[in-house]
Amino acid sequence: MMDELVRVISGEAHVRALCCRTTQTVQEACLRHKTWPTASVALGRALTGGVLMGALLKGQERVALKFEGHGPLGKILVEADSLCRVHGYVGNPQVDVPLVNGQFDLPAALGRAGLLTVTKDLVMREPYKGVVNLVSSEIAEDLAYYLTDSEQIPSAVGLATMPGDAGQILVAGGFLLQALPSAADAALAQLEAGLKALPPLSKLFFEGARPEEILARIFGDISFEVLGHQDVSFVCSCSRDRLEQALITLGYEDIQDLAAGDNDVEVTCEFCRQAYTFTPAELFQLFHERH
Repeated sequence: MMDELVRVISGEAHVRALCCRTTQTVQEACLRHKTWPTASVALGRALTGGVLMGALLKGQERVALKFEGHGPLGKILVEADSLCRVHGYVGNPQVDVPLVNGQFDLPAALGRAGLLTVTKDLVMREPYKGVVNLVSSEIAEDLAYYLTDSEQIPSAVGLATMPGDAGQILVAGGFLLQALPSAADAALAQLEAGLKALPPLSKLFFEGARPEEILARIFGDISFEVLGHQDVSFVCSCSRDRLEQALITLGYEDIQDLAAGDNDVEVTCEFCRQAYTFTPAELFQLFHERH
């Protein structure tokens, strides 16, 4: 099945919800960054969270999520837009820590103390930045806490990434529920019961459940309307032109040092690991354009 996101709204409960399948998207990111199992789970959950957060935006707006802890992963940085296009990386992709009760121990990998920074590029306005402490380093709980505490929107988030024995990503996906103004207490209690009764998210995706079916299990008897479906994909915004512009901003000595050797210079994008090669002659040309 292709990666997709579904949007729904319940007029009965005054709740909106998103659910997405991101298996192929996460698989591509993990292959590009050569992540080990625990790092794959952390990056996969963060990418899926980015897709859900980006889907709340509109037009050309974008969101960036940065998880910073004191564990061996270092940090996780994800960027997404309103079209469910996402990219990201983990500070140290070669991290794998022992399981705890059969579960991946993300708090040990990311660190049990740190910060989540959410930056929204709203195009015509100054970027909005919100910072909260990591409450559990489980990614989903941290995003739910940010939305509830910083944006004052009661939210529930579930994220799942399941790697296989060979390192491939078997399934990945997640959901986001948000209470709208005048949400009914009885309906919210019913939704909370539906969340508690929900089988493990990775199990549902592994068994072939589609995003809309997962939301139907959560909502139970509560009616909702499907607003639309959208493809999810790994897309990086890097390009040779953008890297040239970045190189042009370097100082005289930096460009001169890069161009002084006889060998080509390779510049690699942090988000997608795409490498761009520049010859000394091209670097000298960039230098003259800048100075």
